[in-house]
Amino acid sequence: MKRRIVTATVLNQSGVLNRIAGLFTRRQFNIESITVGSTETEGVSKMTFVVQVEDDRMVEQVVKQLNKQIDVLKVNDITEQAIVTRELALIKVMTTPQTRAEINVIIEPFRATIIDVAKDSVTIQVVGNFDKIEAMIELLRPYGIKEVARTGQTAIKRGSQRLGAESKQFSILN
Repeated sequence: MKRRIVTATVLNQSGVLNRIAGLFTRRQFNIESITVGSTETEGVSKMTFVVQVEDDRMVEQVVKQLNKQIDVLKVNDITEQAIVTRELALIKVMTTPQTRAEINVIIEPFRATIIDVAKDSVTIQVVGNFDKIEAMIELLRPYGIKEVARTGQTAIKRGSQRLGAESKQFSILN
């Protein structure tokens, strides 16, 4: 199974998310995550779907069908393109006074922060790509994870800047 990232720019109308998710469901895609948010244009939203597929041709068919929807302005499978993805995760980890210092050492390289402290737990906020979030969860698992809440991935194509005859991609803190 392959993970694919599909974005859809849509009119912000009631029922659009349901109709689009329904197309994925009818094709028997496993939707790992969906994020939806407003864009720079009033009345327009962007949806990011992360799906599991067996065959890339299946995604091509869904993209074609989505483009036919009335409220859909644009659909792209951006998996193979130069993109930036981000996800927010909140991770509640069991702690003791002795393990709090260890947990701080673990989360520091991830640029994660503790956003809540209780007697027997801390809640950590981490932002990054899918692999970063997964790596952090695995490192915290031995301490006892009480709860995880994740937003799902959102993605955007990288910008490019022309330098002479060639175009180069730039990124800060991938």
